[in-house]
Amino acid sequence: MARKKVKENDFYNLKNILEKDAVYSIIIGERSNGKTYAVLKHMLEQYFKNGSQFGIIRRWEEDIKPMRANTFFAPHTENKVIYDLSNGEFWGVAYRAGEFRLTLPPDENGKCRMSDNVIGYGFALSTWEHGKMTSFPNIKTVLFDEFLTRSYYLPDEFVIFSNVLSTIIRQRDDVKIFMCGNTVNKYCPYFEEMGLTNVKRMKKGTIDVYRYGNNEKLTVAVEYSDFPAKKKPSDFYFAFDNPRLKMITSGEWEIGIYPHLPVKYNEYTDVLFRYFIIFGEDILQCNVILVNDQMFTYIHRKTTDIRNIDSDLVFSEAYSPRPNWRRRINNPTDELGRKIWSMFTNDRVFYQSNTIGEIVRNYLMWCKTDSLK
Repeated sequence: MARKKVKENDFYNLKNILEKDAVYSIIIGERSNGKTYAVLKHMLEQYFKNGSQFGIIRRWEEDIKPMRANTFFAPHTENKVIYDLSNGEFWGVAYRAGEFRLTLPPDENGKCRMSDNVIGYGFALSTWEHGKMTSFPNIKTVLFDEFLTRSYYLPDEFVIFSNVLSTIIRQRDDVKIFMCGNTVNKYCPYFEEMGLTNVKRMKKGTIDVYRYGNNEKLTVAVEYSDFPAKKKPSDFYFAFDNPRLKMITSGEWEIGIYPHLPVKYNEYTDVLFRYFIIFGEDILQCNVILVNDQMFTYIHRKTTDIRNIDSDLVFSEAYSPRPNWRRRINNPTDELGRKIWSMFTNDRVFYQSNTIGEIVRNYLMWCKTDSLK
């Protein structure tokens, strides 16, 4: 059977981030630049070097079922990585019943047989409790793939992720964690939960290292990965004038297109009411405007502190005993809250920029998944 080799030098390489020797290695970048391939290859190399196993984490159970999981290592089989690492003993990787096993070379009928060699395990955050009593003492490398998403995160997902890691690691200190994601959403709860304060401002091709605790034993390296080949042959398919497609062609953060201010208004005579949204490090001012019998909300960034913090209506993730503070805008508890929320449900909200729209979109997603309702 003929096997095709890809030019690995044209794709992402782990070399620079491995040199940081961090406990957590987070790699973000454009789709199909080779970051997941590189981590999976590294895990295979570790197995054949010292027998250590790996764990692959995905958000949803559907993503770690055999139909999909059996494709994870298909490029490595196609590129003869496993065949070469095993000196011809093994051919590929198959997934069954939560286990990744090596497969033997094809027989005379062209069929690959599964071996007894378990090299890794699959985990789903959405169903993690089913396997939390199992022990995995030989797992030394963990990959959480596609940790960034533009759709919904699980309620308290970072805590669930930490619990899965705790199930795998137990009392050990020799496990390395990799997290890979496409640049689809810069307002990711993992960045805030892990204190990764500079991710939004990173340049492609750079690595930031964060250190925690007095002895700085816990380290997180974040790489905004570049694409060595710079351009892919397929880029011309996505040359439309749509900013969201730049994530595919150049690795820029994906951002939606949101409605901008429809009419001019007078700040002193046309603003009926002001409220604020605080999401992460961003403070947004929301003006309820009436112009020519048209009522709508216009949201823009506030660059100064909220002046009347104890009386202005504020929506925020933070808990506060102040009577004017609310957490979830989609759960109104009075007439004012219902009127504000009705503008969102009736498409009467406009934004200073697409970035502001992106912040609000992520705040609304958080409102829907907040576990304390």
